[in-house]
Amino acid sequence: MNNLALGIMIPFLGTAAGAACVFFMKGQIRPLVQKMLLGFASGVMVAASVWSLLMPSMDMAADMGKFAFVPAAVGFLLGIAFLLAMDHLVPHLHMGCEEPEGLKSSWKKTTMLVLAVTLHNIPEGMAVGVVFAGMLQGEGLITLTGAFALSLGIAIQNFPEGAIISLPLKSEGFGSGKAFLYGAASGIVEPIGAALTVLLAAYITPVLPYLLSFAAGAMIYVVVEELIPESAEGEHSNIGTIGFAAGFVLMMILDVALG
Repeated sequence: MNNLALGIMIPFLGTAAGAACVFFMKGQIRPLVQKMLLGFASGVMVAASVWSLLMPSMDMAADMGKFAFVPAAVGFLLGIAFLLAMDHLVPHLHMGCEEPEGLKSSWKKTTMLVLAVTLHNIPEGMAVGVVFAGMLQGEGLITLTGAFALSLGIAIQNFPEGAIISLPLKSEGFGSGKAFLYGAASGIVEPIGAALTVLLAAYITPVLPYLLSFAAGAMIYVVVEELIPESAEGEHSNIGTIGFAAGFVLMMILDVALG
C-alpha cells in the first residue's frame, strides 16, 4: 500500500518541485531553455504512451489474435476525442496568449492559466492510475517497477511544467508563495485522478486495455496540440527537437530497464 501511495504521488511531487523554482530563480526561464524543456516533456510523453500504455494494451488483448490492435486503436481515438472536447469546453489560457480558449468565461486570467496546465495533467494522472490498476490486476503484464518507471518519467517531465507556470506568475507580481501554490495546484489533479482509477480497479479490469490506450491518446493529443507547437515558436531552433530526443530515450530506458 505504501508503494502504491508513493507511486501515485510521485508525478505531483515533480510538479511541486518545478513550481518551487520561484524561490530560487529571479526571472522567467530563458526561451531556449523553455523550448528544450517542452521538447523534453514531449519526448517523455510519447515514449510513455508507446511503451507503458499502448504496448501493454495490445499485450492484454493478445487473445484476440490479429485483432489485438482493436482496444488500443479504439481507446487511443477516444482519448484524442476526450481531450479535444475538453479543449473546446473548459475555459483556459495558454502562457503567452491573450485570447482564452474554450467556452467564454469571466474567470481570472491566472485561473485559466492554471486550468490550461491542469488539462495537460488529466491524462497523465489517468495514465498512472490505469498502470497501477493493471499492476494490481496481478497478471504480470505490468510490474510494480514498470508502474514506478511511468510515474518517475511523468514526474521528470512535470518539473519544467511546474516551473513554466509559476515563474511567469511571479514576474506578473505574484508573491513567491502564491506563485508556487498556483504552480503546484495545477498538478493536484494527477494523484486525485490516479487514486480514483485505482479504487475502481476491480470494476475497470475488463476494459483496462481500452483505458490504457485512452490515456495514451489523451497524452499524445497534448503533445501534438500544445507542447510541440510551443517548443517551435519564435526564432527557429533545433533545441526542442534535441530535448524531444533526450526525453524519449530517457523514458524508453526507464520503461525497458525497470519494466
